[in-house]
Amino acid sequence: MQNYAIAARLNGLPVTSLHKKIATVVGLSLFFELFDVYLAGVLSAVLTKQFHLSSSILPIVLASAFVGMFIGAIVLNGLADRIGRKRAFMFVLSIYSTFTFIAAFSPNVTFLIVFRFLAGLGIGGLPPLCDTYLSEVLPAYRRGRTMAWAYTLQFCSTPVEGFLARGIVPTHYWMAGWRWLFIIGSLGAIIVWSMQRWLPESPRWLESVGRAEEANKIVERFEVHVKDAQKPVNPDEIFVEPRKLPLSTLFAQGFAKRTVMLWVFQILQTLGYYGFGTLVPLVLAAKGVTITTSLTYITLSFLGYPIGSLLSLPIIERFHRKWLIVCAAFFMALFGILFGMSSSPTLIIVFGFLYTLVSNIFSNAYHIFQAEIYPTSIRATAAGSAYSLSRLMSGLMPFILLPVLKADGATAMFSVVAIAMIVIMIDIAAFGPKTSGMALEDVNERVVLEGNIPSTASDPSLHL
Repeated sequence: MQNYAIAARLNGLPVTSLHKKIATVVGLSLFFELFDVYLAGVLSAVLTKQFHLSSSILPIVLASAFVGMFIGAIVLNGLADRIGRKRAFMFVLSIYSTFTFIAAFSPNVTFLIVFRFLAGLGIGGLPPLCDTYLSEVLPAYRRGRTMAWAYTLQFCSTPVEGFLARGIVPTHYWMAGWRWLFIIGSLGAIIVWSMQRWLPESPRWLESVGRAEEANKIVERFEVHVKDAQKPVNPDEIFVEPRKLPLSTLFAQGFAKRTVMLWVFQILQTLGYYGFGTLVPLVLAAKGVTITTSLTYITLSFLGYPIGSLLSLPIIERFHRKWLIVCAAFFMALFGILFGMSSSPTLIIVFGFLYTLVSNIFSNAYHIFQAEIYPTSIRATAAGSAYSLSRLMSGLMPFILLPVLKADGATAMFSVVAIAMIVIMIDIAAFGPKTSGMALEDVNERVVLEGNIPSTASDPSLHL
């Protein structure tokens, strides 16, 4: 089989046991990533009491990990385009698990801020790297559904974290209960790190850097799992031979509109998605709900995360990703305002649950989407640089939303979120390409040809 048929061979496979193993390991990696992302938010009221945090210091505590994520998403995903997806996985998990463990023993708030920032370097690099890797190894016709299964594993972390916080935070075994949550997250990441040896390198990435023979051997590992798995390669399906492209491709003809669209989306989506998960304990406190009761409300609301992810499975391939994002953003705006207006326990739980449910249809769709719209040789860098903007905005988010919450209440805060969701709807509807069920090469490499984008091979000055 000729090297340039790697993509056709991958797309011709059914979903094999190796694909499922990859999705499981990646899903577990994301489980502990999300577990850590929400730690400071879930524990915000507890940490405020533990370290006697003022209203000016709390936003810094919440922002510290997100600022680290901003840097990590850029640097570590750029590294993945250089050294490979698998090696970058190992490095990212090592950073995250080490510094999260150290943060558990924070003697003061300064120590906690520093090590939350350092852990954030690893956390920020993981999601776009996972998106990139899964998109490159899965067959086109089941890419969305299989990736959604991995994300469903990830989102099981939110109710698990809620139940653990509800049971552990009030206790004191050798040390304060909140510290055990950090240790659990760190040890989980170490276990997943040991499972990374099961992952093969991305054949598409290997081919893009000239390691075609290694790419061929890995595709054979997939093919050996099924009889007659290889689909005959039609000449019309022989895609553009992968080339190493310069970073300027992000703003070249055919990709500039996608880049601006994705950057606008990532700047705003964090207000809706992470704004709820991170700030809901403070919203409940503003409503007069006690710490213990708020942890119960949060736990029940967070059940919507895995359920929403499960609900995305039957629709993720039936509708184009862009339209799922648009529809979910609308309902996030609606349920957010209703949550902000609610005062009774029943309505708080119902609208909190509905918000998290639709937000994970939103999340699954955009994570798949952002990895589909760039060529292989710059995919991790492109997804990571865009995702980094959401991490930077997450760091700024407490300084934007908390003053609104304090001054005008929860309804006003969620009205700001709703405006961001409306802009996202317009952005994705107007400028997002259709990707569902399409080969990555059809979405991207053909655009490279039509835009006459030069490869770095033809211009030595243009190296990633």
